[in-house]
Amino acid sequence: GPDVDYENDATHYFSEGEIGDIDKALKFLKKLGNLDFPEITPDTFPLGKFRDTLSACREDLRTGLGFLRFRGFPVNRYSHDDLGRIFYGIGTYLGTPMPQSYRGELLGHVMDVSDLEQTDRGYHRGGTLSMHTDAGGIAALMCLRASANGGKSRLASTAALHNELLKTRPDLVEVLYEGFLQRSTEKDAEYGDGQNLTNDRIPVFTLSNGEFACRYIGGFLRRAIEAGDVPSGGLELAAVDALDNLALRPEFYLDMSFKEGDIQYLNNNLILHSRTDYRDGRKLDERRYLLRLWLVVPGWPEHAFDDHNWKDQEIWIKRREHLGETSSAYFRKLANMRDYGEKIN
Repeated sequence: GPDVDYENDATHYFSEGEIGDIDKALKFLKKLGNLDFPEITPDTFPLGKFRDTLSACREDLRTGLGFLRFRGFPVNRYSHDDLGRIFYGIGTYLGTPMPQSYRGELLGHVMDVSDLEQTDRGYHRGGTLSMHTDAGGIAALMCLRASANGGKSRLASTAALHNELLKTRPDLVEVLYEGFLQRSTEKDAEYGDGQNLTNDRIPVFTLSNGEFACRYIGGFLRRAIEAGDVPSGGLELAAVDALDNLALRPEFYLDMSFKEGDIQYLNNNLILHSRTDYRDGRKLDERRYLLRLWLVVPGWPEHAFDDHNWKDQEIWIKRREHLGETSSAYFRKLANMRDYGEKIN
């Protein structure tokens, strides 16, 4: 991690021409009416020459460092609703957005709302996050409002972790290829197919036609152990502990700052990510605020872990509300809960 010069090797600075292409695409989109998010596509959000840059970035995410940061987008020129449209529209050139929770949202809102929401999902809580991957081929974030301090994005290469474990604990690498039962959150299961324990072991490390990938959410195994699904943990728990500890060693991770207007893209198959602790504002309009996309990427190889939760997602998407992903709709819901002194279920 520390050896990577991401400021020069993994940062793309928006040019005025690219910002102009995005502005034209937004105007074109809005002339079509108030389209819902699934209707935002490369056809309704035409990006001109910038689309060639994004095509090259998608290939770089697969075969290069596995992460990219776009910097210098003028977020203050646009409303938060329009920034959501822009972020979503750009994302459709890299992949197909997928639902992120039982609410079915295609565009996630990353903010600490734990005082307003009954949540067991880390993106709606504050503080640090443990190292993990998300779902889909690409995980993307756009920073609309930075924290007062802290809140850096921490990244680690899963290939580097794999190779280090192979040298020191090859027995645990074997366990991570075999995988383990995973238990998802209660609400995701309740509003999905009703099953929160997987039928089969889900691998952490995989190879598909020689292409390495990793999918890792340590909490899903720990939840299974606590529920008695994995009675003793044994080598499975040791493997998760080893991967967690290795990813937090300074020689393996790098910390990347988030400024307002930054967009980060991660190859979800190659990069673990987390968040450092941060100080937040008390008012909603002062809190750290990012938008999130999970993208399925056509042409990328399928891996053994890719389809284990599709049944849930097919049900979740039916729960999404028309234009419910706009910032204005999301904040109206939060304001209503605050006024009535209740928490969102």
